[in-house]
Amino acid sequence: MTQQFERLDEEKVFKDPVHRYIHVRDRLIWDLIGTAEFQRLRRIRQLGTTFLTFHGAEHSRFGHSLGVYEITRQMIHIFKNRNDWDDSETLLSMCAALLHDVGHGPFSHSFEKVFGTDHEQYTQAIILGDTEIHRLLEQVDGDFPQKVADVIGKTYKNRLVVSLISSQIDADRMDYLLRDAYFTGVSYGHFDMERIWRVMRPRNDQIVFKLSGMHAVEDYIMSRYQMYWQVYFHPVTRSAEVILTKILHRAKMLYRSGFRFKYRPVPLQTLFEGRMTLQDYLRLDESVIMYFFQVWQEEDDPILSDLCRRFINRRLFKYVQISKDQLNVDDKLKEAFIEAGIDPEYYLEVDSSSDCPYDFYRPGEEEERQPIQLLMPDGKLHELSQESDVVGAITGKRRTDHKLYYPKDRVLDLPNHSKAKKEICELLHI
Repeated sequence: MTQQFERLDEEKVFKDPVHRYIHVRDRLIWDLIGTAEFQRLRRIRQLGTTFLTFHGAEHSRFGHSLGVYEITRQMIHIFKNRNDWDDSETLLSMCAALLHDVGHGPFSHSFEKVFGTDHEQYTQAIILGDTEIHRLLEQVDGDFPQKVADVIGKTYKNRLVVSLISSQIDADRMDYLLRDAYFTGVSYGHFDMERIWRVMRPRNDQIVFKLSGMHAVEDYIMSRYQMYWQVYFHPVTRSAEVILTKILHRAKMLYRSGFRFKYRPVPLQTLFEGRMTLQDYLRLDESVIMYFFQVWQEEDDPILSDLCRRFINRRLFKYVQISKDQLNVDDKLKEAFIEAGIDPEYYLEVDSSSDCPYDFYRPGEEEERQPIQLLMPDGKLHELSQESDVVGAITGKRRTDHKLYYPKDRVLDLPNHSKAKKEICELLHI
């Protein structure tokens, strides 16, 4: 019997605060969870710097990945009970759900911004490379690892399988909204997931929703909208991300210029040099990064040490709201910062947040958005915003917010008679 069909002698369960229990009966799923590459996700926070805003947001990508697997498993179980599912795709779908985030790096998106990495590419590299995960997947079939990578890369031939973990309403989004709401303590991200499951129907190459469940789908979309603006784009979190990004930029610049670190960043060397291997990448997690932030507080470079102290001790930048016309930092403000002895490259940053809560594909557009379709009583499909006044009101409407971050404490500490202080305060309206 191949591993594809091998079952555990008894079901394993993980106690979970969101789904109550994560159920595992397949030997392959259990073994994948035990790999070094998957266990590394325990050391990667799901929400990056959000723990500095919401102190409960310490949860990991390990828990989220288990949750996405569990939602996918539950959806497949419902489909199978209605004879709406090809069982040959079950193990593939559950593996892809479990492994969809295995390539995330420490402080995921800030890290990617500085070093030009892509977590989806690393996810596929882990699945296809010389790893424990690859060796397990390969035992199913020689081309099974490629199939899993294709599902995650959204190129797999069966679009229905892809849509389970990558669409406008999928297992990934459902888990992170509920999980992030739970751990941040907010009430915004809750919606009736079980109701959504009950009205889901596989149709050709996508999942559609019965008209009778439209209000549950509306609730999900509004939950997503509120979570983005109240949690994911929170200005304190964004301030921490700005400082984190500046630390990584500064450390990279110092390393490349030959700076003699007291605490040489050996695990980061190949990253700074642009020759990082997959194994180098897998050795990085947030405990490694936080160790260097801790010790770099004592470095001789005043900018690096100050930024690290700010991050470690949560002495973050303040911000002023700016308009779209002010996205380029005023030269007068930069000059005033330089005169005050504050380097604008590291202490002035425009940060923009943007989200479109729901949209659908329009011919000629580059970015394909799979619309959410409602199954009408007559069997026809109607795109969601045609039937929902609530969703119709926000469809295609992108909200964007711009803020200028700066170290208010450094400005206020300048001498009162300082010309630079006066000019900065006037330009920033403080």
